[in-house]
Amino acid sequence: MWNPDQYLRFEDERTRPSVDLCQRIPAQAPARILDAGCGPGNSTRILRERWPGAELTGLDNSPEMIAKARSLHPEGTWVVAELAGYEAGPFDLVFANAVIQWLPDHPKLLRTLMALVAPGGHLAVQVPDNPESPVRAAMVQASRHPRFKGALEGAGETLTFHDPRFYYEHLAPLATSVDLWQTTYHHLFPGHEAILEWWQSTGMRPYLERLADPLDQAFFKELVLESCREAFPSCVDGRLLMPFQRLFFVARK
Repeated sequence: MWNPDQYLRFEDERTRPSVDLCQRIPAQAPARILDAGCGPGNSTRILRERWPGAELTGLDNSPEMIAKARSLHPEGTWVVAELAGYEAGPFDLVFANAVIQWLPDHPKLLRTLMALVAPGGHLAVQVPDNPESPVRAAMVQASRHPRFKGALEGAGETLTFHDPRFYYEHLAPLATSVDLWQTTYHHLFPGHEAILEWWQSTGMRPYLERLADPLDQAFFKELVLESCREAFPSCVDGRLLMPFQRLFFVARK
């Protein structure tokens, strides 16, 4: 289960990549837009602000996220469905912000997404690109603690990461143009606990979901927190900077 309120605690930071991706899409007036993996609707709002005349659908496989999106934006069209099996296209724009990392087999997934795009339309994607993050390393290290006895084995392999060349190689045969870029955001946090809160609603979920006992969850988070205190020293004002790299691409069908 996704916790939309936990996710939206850092709404500005999580929405910024949607804004940056949206600004790079060269489409003038797409008639139909799909926000794939829309979450609580923060990315859908950005799309609606740029193209207010478009027919816009927000899709997510989390009923909790869609319920939150519907409550915040009752005027929207919201669908609970799996992205990999969705076939309600074609769309002039398929927008997928921070979602495909949760899905396997990206060569097949890219073909599926491009099949949803109308000729001349665009696929726009943003995906976290930080497999070497100190926080990810801390989670892997914590998962090996004897207390968990193999319960967390494979949790770190839930997310899928590829480099820019991988996406270009698979998109080039399907597109007339592919624009790729990377951005590293340096998020400012008041303390190490806030870093833990950031990851708890996304990248830490595969670990926490495997721990049924709340005490085990708390112990796991404390182990990660200890590593974060070492990896992220305080700045001159006592706050912390956490780098977070993301990969973007826009492909025209």
